[in-house]
Amino acid sequence: MYYRNVTYRFTLGRTAAAPAPSRPHAAGRWLAGAFRSAHGRRNYKLYVPGGYAGQPVALLVLLHGCTQGPEDFAAATRMNELADRDTFLVLYPEQPETANERRCWHWFEPGHQERSHGEPAILAALTRSVMCAYAVDPERVNVAGLSAGGAMAVVLGTTYPGLCAAVGVHSGLPYKAGGGLLSAWMAMQVGTPLVEWRGAPVGSQPVPLIVFHGDADRTVSVANARQLVTQWARRHGLTGVSYGSGVEPTLVRRGHAAGYAYTQSLYRTANQTLIEQWIVHGLGHAWSGGSPAGSRADPRGPDASAELVRFFAQHPMQHRIPALGQLALQPTGLETEFAA
Repeated sequence: MYYRNVTYRFTLGRTAAAPAPSRPHAAGRWLAGAFRSAHGRRNYKLYVPGGYAGQPVALLVLLHGCTQGPEDFAAATRMNELADRDTFLVLYPEQPETANERRCWHWFEPGHQERSHGEPAILAALTRSVMCAYAVDPERVNVAGLSAGGAMAVVLGTTYPGLCAAVGVHSGLPYKAGGGLLSAWMAMQVGTPLVEWRGAPVGSQPVPLIVFHGDADRTVSVANARQLVTQWARRHGLTGVSYGSGVEPTLVRRGHAAGYAYTQSLYRTANQTLIEQWIVHGLGHAWSGGSPAGSRADPRGPDASAELVRFFAQHPMQHRIPALGQLALQPTGLETEFAA
């Protein structure tokens, strides 16, 4: 991530240009579009899988990291291949250099951390416009991202929990980990004291979360993954989680995949897994199991894209667990599984 000389240039209005093909794809359609709202303008790419014929499908909003763009991120994650396999739409919003010279999402700026403000408002409105244009199942709209995109996915899932069925974060940070450039840089290096989540309506349903992070990441410290899990658990009412303390998983699996060892931790309630964390040992600041055809991707390690898609399929919105204040981790004992 890189944030120097941040500038803002927004175009107001309420029109969305119809997507137009920008380049062919062997199976599906790769479409380009421009979206305008009262909060700003963003270009985007949309992947429509070959199996889409107007039936209700899931939508994944995928947010690239700094210096990346939709094409690069699609290549790195190979998400379009999975979209063809499982028939879901993939929306790639684009952060332009006119908004940030390194194309970073502004997760660290107070003006972009609240509902109905800044980039969260733009992304939510863009997502809804795609939902109106295609037969998107509103119970299966998910958001994920890498690095700055992962941090913004946290912001979007926090501020629009009724829009996002589940959230995926790769090499990202907790909600409001930064309140400006200096605090953002510090959070990236060593983590940050957790910001207590405020303002959520009582009785709102928890949003499932899956987190990937490499413990050799020198750009965003792996401490942020652990802090995000603790923050999310506390925010969503898991009993026994005190502010400022960690939370223990209910199941831990350890294994190896394509050259890297990993530790997968599950945080379960009586009904399902609320949080899933993957720490990939030896992985740097890169998408685990990604393709070298894109940037910030390491072909070694568990396939983060496949695991995100699997997790999202398991957590449609109608299957959300009970309202806040009614949750307890289960079981109390820790079970460990070893995978080859």
